[in-house]
Amino acid sequence: MFVIELTSSLEGISIMSIALEQKQGLIAGDGLLPVKMAQHAKENGFEVVAISLSNDNYKLLKKYCSKVYSFCPGEVQKIEDTLKAEGTKQITFLGKVSKTVLLKRPKFDSRAVEFIKKAVRLNDDKVMLMIIEEFEKIGISILDQTLFIKNLMIPSGVLGKIQPTQEQIDDVNYGYWLAKEIGKLDIGQSVVIKDKMIMAVEAIEGTDKCIKRGCKIAKKNGRIVKVAKPSQDKRFDIPAIGLRTLKTMQKNKADLIAVEAGETIIVDQEAVVDFANKHNIVIMAV
Repeated sequence: MFVIELTSSLEGISIMSIALEQKQGLIAGDGLLPVKMAQHAKENGFEVVAISLSNDNYKLLKKYCSKVYSFCPGEVQKIEDTLKAEGTKQITFLGKVSKTVLLKRPKFDSRAVEFIKKAVRLNDDKVMLMIIEEFEKIGISILDQTLFIKNLMIPSGVLGKIQPTQEQIDDVNYGYWLAKEIGKLDIGQSVVIKDKMIMAVEAIEGTDKCIKRGCKIAKKNGRIVKVAKPSQDKRFDIPAIGLRTLKTMQKNKADLIAVEAGETIIVDQEAVVDFANKHNIVIMAV
């Protein structure tokens, strides 16, 4: 087994020394985040084996992963068997896997059914902690989601050319507090605010649909605030936004998004900022 000691061997990453295996596993949901992780890991000498739970990034993952297996989220036994057969000891979860899959009655294997029956609640943290516990039972550790992509985390400040007005800042202050409160209850990470009023709180549907719902009520100038949970476990559910988020905002006439500095990932930051500048959208990290 080849293990390396990582201190600063990943370009742009400053972390404490940690033992990382040369072969890394990736459980990949929707979007570009899993692809960015695989790309950065490969560029730094790691081999990545991916379990793809989505069709939207499968081809891109194949560019950077030695192997990509495609499974449904409910095929728990196949996923575990594959990781064990590959000898994978460390994995990273990245990309959205909507919990609404539980409502669509997908094909669940007996392991998945057993897993769901054991759950007292099916909120995000409880589900993910149960999954992590199951992996640890078979000797697989779950890594901090940001380990390979810390260069995508954003510091405090305004990104782009559009500066917030005092009215927008007031909404951000209220929205930040509110988002932290719903985070304590493990409801969601995002809220839509307008004129110090709550337009929408993210629930099971995810950020983009929350934006649509809230902005429909606001009509225009909805403000989105997205934060980490107060006790955020960095192994899962790190807040992230990307170009799709900004396009959803523009289509629904939102004029600002605020995220938590140092705790949020922006995918394709240059494209996101260019889009925001073009459509007069404020992006700020607080």
